[in-house]
Amino acid sequence: MDNAQPILVVEDIEATRDWLVKLAGSVFVDADVAVADTLGSAMAWLDAQTPGTTPICLVDLGLPDGSGVDFIRALMHRCPGARAVVTTLYDDDANLLNAMAAGAAGYILKDQEPELIGAKLAAMERGEVPMSPAISRKILNHFQNSARFVTASQATVALTIRETDVLRLVGRGLKVAEAAASLQLSDQTVSGYLKTIYRKLDINCRAEAALEAARLGLV
Repeated sequence: MDNAQPILVVEDIEATRDWLVKLAGSVFVDADVAVADTLGSAMAWLDAQTPGTTPICLVDLGLPDGSGVDFIRALMHRCPGARAVVTTLYDDDANLLNAMAAGAAGYILKDQEPELIGAKLAAMERGEVPMSPAISRKILNHFQNSARFVTASQATVALTIRETDVLRLVGRGLKVAEAAASLQLSDQTVSGYLKTIYRKLDINCRAEAALEAARLGLV
């Protein structure tokens, strides 16, 4: 299909995969929908994509041979303009933060009505973030409970230009080695910058760093 929107549904349960495929085809115009039921098959699909393309991927996290988070990270590295929307039953903080840190553009719980999920996906074309209400509340609570109400301008001033560059790349889901290669720095230097960023922003992990990067408009 020429000029079709490439879409990949990553889901190991056949019945769920079928209705997600149908849903994606009804929401996105001229969709070219592919499927993968394992992390391995999703990675094989990604390897066949031209770098720089902008697919939309609906990604389950609990796959038979690994985590959908690993696919999201690889997707964002190969196709930075892609949009990965997590479709899962996992609503815990760890999976949410890891997915967002990897570069997920949305997080939808599959226990909602398909019509509601379809509406969330359709809203992407209007620039909205597809996210279940329960997940939005979790993210809001995360920042409220952190007691770090620093304005974006204040936090940006606290970081040097190079530290901001590192935070931006981490926010896109790059690992230390990948960020170092992008900035033409050593792994040790980037690790040092990351430690300084953690201290300045009062955060403790890459997932929180990714959320801070998003909040500051760096990604």
